[in-house]
Amino acid sequence: MSKAKIGTVEAIMIILTIVVAHTILSLPRNILTSMKSASIINLIYVSIIVVILGYLIFRLLKNFPGLDIIDISELIGGKVFKNIIGIIFMVYFLVSSSMFLRNFSESMKVIYYPMTDIFFILSFFIIAMCFVNRLDFNASSKTNLIVVPIVLVAIIFLFATNMKQFTPQRMFPILGDGIFNTFILGIGNISAFGGIVYLYFLPPLLKKPEKMKQIALISIGITAIYILISVATLLFIFSFFITTDEITPLYNATRYIELGSFFQRLESIFLIIWILAFACYLSTISKFSILILKKVTNVDTPKPLIDIIGLLILGLSLIPKNYAISQNFENNIYPYMVLCIVFLLGIGILILANLKRKGLKNEEHY
Repeated sequence: MSKAKIGTVEAIMIILTIVVAHTILSLPRNILTSMKSASIINLIYVSIIVVILGYLIFRLLKNFPGLDIIDISELIGGKVFKNIIGIIFMVYFLVSSSMFLRNFSESMKVIYYPMTDIFFILSFFIIAMCFVNRLDFNASSKTNLIVVPIVLVAIIFLFATNMKQFTPQRMFPILGDGIFNTFILGIGNISAFGGIVYLYFLPPLLKKPEKMKQIALISIGITAIYILISVATLLFIFSFFITTDEITPLYNATRYIELGSFFQRLESIFLIIWILAFACYLSTISKFSILILKKVTNVDTPKPLIDIIGLLILGLSLIPKNYAISQNFENNIYPYMVLCIVFLLGIGILILANLKRKGLKNEEHY
C-alpha cells in the first residue's frame, strides 16, 4: 500500500489538473462573459470564499483520518448510501471529463486536423489514458509533477510576453455591471475551483495526512492565481473578446507573442503543452473514477475496470452531435454540477457525518 501513497506536492498537482484542463477550454471566457470588467475583483472575492470552504472541508475531514467521502458516506447511511454517493461522484467525473475531452478534441480538429474524424482524436486520448492507468498509481501523479508546473509557467510566460499588447483600462469600471452582479450573481464562479473535489478522496492516499491543510490552501491559492492570470491576459488584450465564440481563447492569445524575428508563432508549443496537460487530467480523473468503482463493486483488482472507464468516457464524449452541444454543457451545466455535487453535497455529507459522530460521543458520555 505504501507504494500507492502520494506526496504533498503530488496531491497539490492532482487538484490543479482540473482547473488547468478547464482553463485551456473556455473557463476564462465564461468568467469574462458574465463579469466583464469586474472579472478580476470577482475572482479575488470568490477566491476568498473558496479558501474558507477549503479550510472547512479540511476541518470536517480531520475527524475521520484515513477515510475518504465514500467511506464517510457508509458511516452515515450504510452500504446503500455509500453506493449512491459513489455513483454520483463517479458520474460527475465521467460526464465532465468526457465533455471536456470532446471540447478539447473539437478544438484540435478545428486548428490542426479539419479532415480527421473526431472519433480518432478522442481515441488517441483514451488509449493514452488507459495505458497510463495500467502503470503504477504513482505514474500519473509523478507525470503531473512535471507537466502541471510547465503549464503554470507557460501561462505566466503568456502573460509576461503579451504585456506590451495590454490595455489595463479595460478593467474599468472595476465593478462591471454593478455590485449585485459582481458579488451576488458572481458567487457562482466558485465552480471554477472544481479541483477541490479531490480533497474528498485524498486522505487515504497521502503519505503525510497531517499536511492536508497545506494541500487544500496551497492548491486553492495557486488555482486562484492561475485563473486570475488567464483572465487578465484575455481581458487586457482583446476588446470585447468575451462576446465572440472563439475556440480555446488562450490559444488566440499565444498568437500575439513575438520574441524577435526568430521566435514567433509559438502557439504550437503551447498546444503541445496543453495536450500533455489534458492527458494528465484524463488519467487523473479516470484513476479516481476507478478507485470509486472499485469501492462500489468491491472488485479486488482495479485493472479490469480501466478499459470499462475508458470506454464509458469515449462513449459519453461521442453523444453530442456537434461542438455546440458539448460546449453548452461546459458553459451552462458543468458549473451547476460543481456547485451542487462538489460544494453542497460534499460539504453536506461531511457536516452530517460530524453531527452523527458528535451525537454518538454524547450518547457514550451519558
